[in-house]
Amino acid sequence: MFFELRHLRTLSMIRECGNLALAAQRLHQTQSALSHQIKAIENYYDAQLFIRKSKPLRFTPLGQRLLRLADDVLPSVDTAERDMKHLSGGSQGRLHVAMECHSCFEWLMPTMDVFRNDWTDVEMDISVGFSFEPMAALNRGQVDLVVTSDPQDLQGVHFEPLFKYQALLAIDKNNALATKKVISPSDLSEQTLITYPVETARLDIYKQFLNPAGISPAGRRTAELTAMALQLVASGRGVAALPSWVLTEYLDKEYVVARPFDQGGQWGTLYAAVRKTDLELAFMQAFLNQAK
Repeated sequence: MFFELRHLRTLSMIRECGNLALAAQRLHQTQSALSHQIKAIENYYDAQLFIRKSKPLRFTPLGQRLLRLADDVLPSVDTAERDMKHLSGGSQGRLHVAMECHSCFEWLMPTMDVFRNDWTDVEMDISVGFSFEPMAALNRGQVDLVVTSDPQDLQGVHFEPLFKYQALLAIDKNNALATKKVISPSDLSEQTLITYPVETARLDIYKQFLNPAGISPAGRRTAELTAMALQLVASGRGVAALPSWVLTEYLDKEYVVARPFDQGGQWGTLYAAVRKTDLELAFMQAFLNQAK
């Protein structure tokens, strides 16, 4: 048999992502390496896997047959692999998660739900790290993982990159900025900026966008909850810079509109801070993979 499990995983990921570039990123490969893998399969069978230049990406009969095989095989392999990890140890323990990210509930809670189904013997808890110092608590062993966008050089702590995200400016549909394609720093000089209750030195919108341009918003107000911030935006009380994953539901309902920032956009990376001594625990690796 020419193809391997990795080929099936590759095709399954391409189907999920809809394009090669995103699939390569998810698989931690270069697009060139991914294309080479696909070409090798096509050369072996003397047939194409995809209909070239189709949008969305469409699979040929050969590609569809391999995808059906992936759907049959991969779930069984993943289940067996998980069972073997449990049997070899590391299936029990504690995973107390602290967040330094106000907007992370939207993806973290579903992640924890899926993880809990697979690792029933791991005690789980979650804390919002705004009333205490999460990194100090991590070093003291009070929490086991910190979700943060601010990696630091801390002895004994590993910062695992989870994924990159784009920040967009949420705007009321009647705001003049809704007519713009991109937002420049000067556009915010007459706007009230709605943020989470965090000092401006830790907010990317200030650090990466406003401060370098020497621009300050006309005003600033804070909201503890994402839903409250977007309610303020929708009622014309201000604008808010938020991760794209937060805005999807509200954009689909046309509750607000969103625009990207100029100067290459506002991009960030979310990290999981973990004690190095815990990094190789089977359940910790499983959670990090699920979070990604």
